[in-house]
Amino acid sequence: MQMDAVTLDQLRVLLQVVEAGSFSAAGRRLRRVQSAISQAMANLEGQLGLTLWDRSTRVPTLTDAGRGVVAAARRVCGEVDALRQLAAGMTKGLEAEVSLCVDALFPTGPLVGFCRAFAAEFPTVGLRVDSQTMSAVASRVLAGSATLGVVSPMGGSPGLERVALGAVHMLPVVAADHPLARRRGRVSTALLGEHVQVVLSERSADGVPDQAVLSPRTWRVNDLHTKHALLRAGLGWGNLPAAMISADLQDGVLVRIRPEAWSDDEHTLHLAAVYRQGTILGPAHRWTLAQLARLCRSDDEAAAPRPRRARR
Repeated sequence: MQMDAVTLDQLRVLLQVVEAGSFSAAGRRLRRVQSAISQAMANLEGQLGLTLWDRSTRVPTLTDAGRGVVAAARRVCGEVDALRQLAAGMTKGLEAEVSLCVDALFPTGPLVGFCRAFAAEFPTVGLRVDSQTMSAVASRVLAGSATLGVVSPMGGSPGLERVALGAVHMLPVVAADHPLARRRGRVSTALLGEHVQVVLSERSADGVPDQAVLSPRTWRVNDLHTKHALLRAGLGWGNLPAAMISADLQDGVLVRIRPEAWSDDEHTLHLAAVYRQGTILGPAHRWTLAQLARLCRSDDEAAAPRPRRARR
C-alpha cells in the first residue's frame, strides 16, 4: 500500500465516476479521454492495494471495498473544500471561530434562530456557545473565554463595551394547583411570605446578590430549567421569562400572580451584548451582534405581556 502516493485528483476522479455512472461519462465531465480515467482508477487501486471496481460487467461497478473508499473520499474532499473556504475567508479577515456566552435568561428561541442563521451565513466558522448566570457571563468575557457575552442588567461589569439587544419580560407564576393560584387581584407580601419562593441564584458566593426576593422562605437554584421544573411541580412561586412559559400559561399549567409590591412591568430586564474594550471585531462577530439584536427585538415584541383590559 502506497498511501502517500494517493492524490486528491484521484479521489475526485473516483467521485466523478460514481456520480456520472461510468468511466466514459466521467471523462466527458472532466474533459479527459476515457483511458486517462481508467489509468487513474488503476493507479488508485494499486496504491491502496484494493480492487475498487468490478470490471466483469460491461459497465464497471463498485465493489464493497470501493463503496467504503468512496465514502472516505467524500469526507476527505469535503474537508479539503472546507479548508479552502476557511483560508479564503481568513485572508479577507474572517474569524476562525465565534465564542458566545449568554445569560441563562436569554430566550431559547432567538438563540436557536441565531445558530441556524449563523450556520447558513458562515459555514466555515466555528461556533462555541456557553450559558452562565448573571455576573459569570461578564467574567467569561473579561477572562477571554468568550469574545461576546449577553448579560442582564445585574451581570454588567466595568471594562466592557455594551450594545443594547432587547428585553426579557419576567412574570411571577405558580402551578395551577398551588394555593396562590386561587388568589384574585394583587397578592400581599405577607401572603407571599407564607410560601416558598424559588430564586435563581449566582453559582459563586461573590457574585450578584439574589434579586426580587419577597419571601423569607426561599429555595435557591442556579439554572433556569430547574426553577421552571420546580414551579411547574407546584413547589413554590417565582419569576420566569414570559417567552419560556407562554405555552404553560396558555395550557393552564402555570398561572400568573400579581404581587402588590411590584408593578406588572417592574421586572422587564433589558439585555445587552458585551465585549472587552479595545476588541476589534471581525465580520462574523459584527454579524453576530446585529443578528442577536434583530432576533431579540422580534422575540421581545412576541413575548411582551399584553395590557389587561379593564372590566366593565
